[in-house]
Amino acid sequence: MSSLLKVDNEIKTKVDAFRERITGEAEDLVANFFPKKLLELDHFLKEPILNIHELKEIHSEINLTVPDPILLTNSHDGLEAQNAKKRKLEDAATEDNCQVAGTKVFVMPGGMMKSNHKLVDLIEKVKPEIRTLIEKCNTVKMWVQLLIPRIEDGNNFGVSIQEETVAELRTVEGEAASYLDQISRYYITRAKLVSKIAKYPHVEDYRRTVTEIDEKEYISLKIIVSELRNQYVTLHDMILKNIEKIKRPRSSNADALY
Repeated sequence: MSSLLKVDNEIKTKVDAFRERITGEAEDLVANFFPKKLLELDHFLKEPILNIHELKEIHSEINLTVPDPILLTNSHDGLEAQNAKKRKLEDAATEDNCQVAGTKVFVMPGGMMKSNHKLVDLIEKVKPEIRTLIEKCNTVKMWVQLLIPRIEDGNNFGVSIQEETVAELRTVEGEAASYLDQISRYYITRAKLVSKIAKYPHVEDYRRTVTEIDEKEYISLKIIVSELRNQYVTLHDMILKNIEKIKRPRSSNADALY
């Protein structure tokens, strides 16, 4: 029995140490890291890489040349008139089942088809910021959850503030995770379009769509950075305004009456 109590005490000591560590980290994040990070992101938004007015500057050259047209000659022109009606009937019968076959691509003429390096560089700068926000929000969320007292009747106004804070932190986490999904979808969509260009090199619309996708992603990345900054501002302001209720959700006035 004593050995069991000893193990429990050791576990309790470790749990208490974990709680203290989370509390210290979270309070430092809210007081120091959040305002510092929002100023960094605000400065990032003013850098030239995020203030390109002519979006043509972010376009990437697609090194897929249009092949020369293949000219087909008919050596049986005399039979053309006789077979015209027959071909017309055959074409009408198979019109619904016909599919335009593209060019078979075995290898890219210029080697590997490169990504848009300007956007890749920008993405590599934005992704760590997204990951940082997710991690820091998770730490602060855990801190607030550990401060929620046991369930009781009445005097739960402070608890409701804690729950709203946790909900806001969870929302920010989800939105930040969706930014990573958005980046992955950009790469997949662009890859499919480039594959279409390789198969149908004569179709200009595919080439234009790639540039449109690149421009859209550039605008989206700027919006993401702006949203990251705004989320730091919102969380910092919300938690500081309610810090007393978050730390001490229930008033001790009731205890003072006895």
